[in-house]
Amino acid sequence: MSERIVVDPITRIEGHLRIEAQMAGNKIDQAYSSGTMVRGIEIILQGRDPRDAWAYAQRICGVCTLVHGIASIRAVEDALDYSIPANAQLIRNLMIGAQYIHDHVMHFYHLHALDWVDVVSALSADPKATAELAQNVSPSYPKSSAGYFNDMQKRLKAFVDGGQLGIFAKAYWGHPAYKLPPEANLMAVAHYLEALEWQRDVAKLHAIFGGKNPHPMFLVGGVPSPIDLNSDSAINAKKLSQVQNIIDQMRSFVDQVYVPDTLAIAGFYKDWFERGEGLGNFMVYGDFPSGQGNLGDPASWWIKPGVILNRNLDEIHPVDLRDPAEVQEFVSHSWYDYKDGKDQGLHPWDGETKFNYKGRGGPDAPYKQLDVSDGYTWLKAPRWKGHSVEVGPLARVLMLYAGGDEATRALVDATLGQLKADKRALFSTLGRTAARTLETKLIADRMQGWMNELLANIKAGDTRTFNEKQWEPSSWPNLAKGVGFTEAPRGSLAHYVVIKDGLIDNYQAVVPSTWNAGPRDPENKPGAYEAALQDNHELHDPQQPVEILRTIHSFDPCIACAIHLSDEDGEEMLQVKIS
Repeated sequence: MSERIVVDPITRIEGHLRIEAQMAGNKIDQAYSSGTMVRGIEIILQGRDPRDAWAYAQRICGVCTLVHGIASIRAVEDALDYSIPANAQLIRNLMIGAQYIHDHVMHFYHLHALDWVDVVSALSADPKATAELAQNVSPSYPKSSAGYFNDMQKRLKAFVDGGQLGIFAKAYWGHPAYKLPPEANLMAVAHYLEALEWQRDVAKLHAIFGGKNPHPMFLVGGVPSPIDLNSDSAINAKKLSQVQNIIDQMRSFVDQVYVPDTLAIAGFYKDWFERGEGLGNFMVYGDFPSGQGNLGDPASWWIKPGVILNRNLDEIHPVDLRDPAEVQEFVSHSWYDYKDGKDQGLHPWDGETKFNYKGRGGPDAPYKQLDVSDGYTWLKAPRWKGHSVEVGPLARVLMLYAGGDEATRALVDATLGQLKADKRALFSTLGRTAARTLETKLIADRMQGWMNELLANIKAGDTRTFNEKQWEPSSWPNLAKGVGFTEAPRGSLAHYVVIKDGLIDNYQAVVPSTWNAGPRDPENKPGAYEAALQDNHELHDPQQPVEILRTIHSFDPCIACAIHLSDEDGEEMLQVKIS
């Protein structure tokens, strides 16, 4: 029997993910993605007031922070046909946009870049040559002197000489898959450290509009931030000025550091435009509506909904999240049961959350490998009209490109031209990484437009941020169903709610990492992670599988979104006390 490589846990992600790769020589033949913690949020929400659902659902993940809150309040608003003011829509857009920019920059530098950047190699770099490289890559960025990089190199050397690499420990430094020269490595490490400080400041936008970060506050019917330019406790002129400064700071770092670094690094790894493609199917729910309402007419959204099949950018298929024939979740290879059988697909409004680890092939720990013929994960397998699809930045960039968005087309074409690559390169591990960077640039530029609209409304005397008309349950129907969705940084996210007699009767969240990291379905079709790893992956050293990490990290896994920790009785397993 051929060797099976096990990587458990995958590090530099959120949550617990296990990858098993069945090898054919040094090439991955079959791959299996296993989420190794169990979800319980859906059960916790049953019987609760739907106006409170966002506060629970948002705790699905502490990294994605606001996206589950947004999807939750939109689900309730959809069920109740609840309209929100235009200012609330714009503030939500600004908060979602800030989440993208913060999340994508942090992912690139602190989770994914170390798959391409050899930290230890940076110790041998010439600071003067590094400065020349940095000035060539981004001429307008001020932090690019030889003295600056010399200081950064000393900081890094202190980690190594102290016998502890700290945040850079337990990696595959020196692996022959690393191709950057020492100077490029030193430049990237310096920007890694800069991004740590940058993110502290840009996260304040959520605190201004939502009261705190992480987990800012939300409100069914609008946003919890009143606008009163003469009040110290509301959104006033000073706070709006702070928001504008944050937007400027975001755009500056993206334009002068993130985009140039991505292009510089990609130039040394063009062979990764030829692997990690995977499914070739992409789905987008759509987001960033304009005007008043809840989500309103999709024609008003910046990112339009749709599905691309078989890499065909000339045809966009419509998406209806309410149609039971379109979106279904399967558990044939998951540690769950459905009352009508494990091969049955359920629409989320009819979704079930019934754990069955032992009866579905869950092994006793410790174990060497999973029995992939039965259940092998706590993630379900969602499908669109039976298709496995990929969601996330690449899907959105492709949808914008296929839909004719001028800014996207210009940016993608210019990037491909600079890297001397064709459009087929987008369908790859490196294409996925590059798409995340380009999307960040596009959203950073869009944020200024939303800010301008908000300021224009306030100047015209419109300061409404909340619609109170349907707040009281006495105005609700006895039975209502809703779906709330957003394009989270990691991909299409939807929360489904059934409200009965004023309380939540059923609640299901179908998250990006369920779509991407999910297992095989009853027809044995792989999920996006699995398919991508099965595309042209050869391992130089099975004991140091950096190739697996590169492709998995290109999706930016957030397994905590797809699974949640509890014991068999539903009780919490751990408390952490900070003193």
